[in-house]
Amino acid sequence: MAELGLADTNGILRLPSVRPARSSAGLGWPGLYVSTQSESPYRARFDAAGTHLVILHLGGPVTVRRGRTQERRVPAGGLFMHPAGRELTVELGGPLDTVHAYLPADALPAELNEELGVADPLVEQLMLALDGLVRQWEPAARTYVDHLSGLFAAHLAHRYTRARVRADNGALSQKQLAAAKELMLARLAEPIPLADLADAASLSVSQFTRRFKAATGETPHRYLMRLRVEHACRMLRADTLSIPEIAVRCGFSHQEHLTRVMRARLDTTPAAYRKGS
Repeated sequence: MAELGLADTNGILRLPSVRPARSSAGLGWPGLYVSTQSESPYRARFDAAGTHLVILHLGGPVTVRRGRTQERRVPAGGLFMHPAGRELTVELGGPLDTVHAYLPADALPAELNEELGVADPLVEQLMLALDGLVRQWEPAARTYVDHLSGLFAAHLAHRYTRARVRADNGALSQKQLAAAKELMLARLAEPIPLADLADAASLSVSQFTRRFKAATGETPHRYLMRLRVEHACRMLRADTLSIPEIAVRCGFSHQEHLTRVMRARLDTTPAAYRKGS
């Protein structure tokens, strides 16, 4: 799937009253575009876009008018949702910092509901996590981005579309799990798109994510990180390579990244682990 960009949005981000702070442009994220900005009051009509739009209000309360009749004073944490394929007329009544997330129309099984001011802690935390990845991007986090994007789309589909996603509690078969693990181990040193892992199991990304966790108790990202840490520990015990070299060969961005993960998971550092082995 191609990377989304500014050209795939409905035009809000091109307004002169919108001052961008950062975005996912150029990071290679497939099927998701995230932008954070400060918006000054405006009233405008936007043509239909091929992407669903979700806006998280970082400040407020601020008055927002949608169309001619719908108006609401939206607090911080409130959400604005607009489906792909529909024109939008909106008026922002005051200055506001926002995070926008755009997903392609086919990311959801049905049309996204129009929402104004709804609160959803999970959507809020997912959007803040995606913005945090934009702010401090590391290529090794690619699988984590795919996981968050899949969870984001699945939750929107379940809660905010007219067609509900049928529950699927099945787990990966042993053959599917083995194929996914084999791919992880073969490409341990590089970012692995979640779509590649799903393809290895002959499933869609959303099916793979659910069934992988049902089979292992972990998300694909956490499982992959565990494999990388285990491999790093084996290399720290047996190899004479430097710690920065081991970090890169195990799929970490740099030594500090490996140190941060080992401290969180094992309560130790690479140097201390090597010394105690």
